[in-house]
Amino acid sequence: MLKLTELAPADTQADDSLTLPFESRQKSRLPALTDGGVKVGLFLQRGNYLRSGTILTGNEKFKVLIKAAPETLSVVRTDDPLLFARVCYHLGNRHIALQILPGELRFLSDHVLDHMVEGLGLSVSHEDLPFEPEAGAYQHHGH
Repeated sequence: MLKLTELAPADTQADDSLTLPFESRQKSRLPALTDGGVKVGLFLQRGNYLRSGTILTGNEKFKVLIKAAPETLSVVRTDDPLLFARVCYHLGNRHIALQILPGELRFLSDHVLDHMVEGLGLSVSHEDLPFEPEAGAYQHHGH
């Protein structure tokens, strides 16, 4: 098993890729199989999560590009900035990981949260998309 222990520079050419859902990209220790079939183990600092596009490497200098796997997401769209802010506030108040885009909000599907958003006046659709939530105000952006 190849050990992936550190971030490679962003301009590095990857040897393989590893497609992971958000839950797995939050783990600092994880055995995995790359998209090319290579056994790897993640041994990273705790407290951060991997963003799609991150490149990892280790002692053997094998470089792996991290990709966000498509997941079933609740997707909310609106042109009303006040309603958008209100929904973001209520979901954030529940410490829900959110991906915030212009006029669009995404979170891991949850029927209870969907019902709450609908109660606030917005429609919820479900789509299979890569999930890249906000890193948080105190997170480092590279990892």
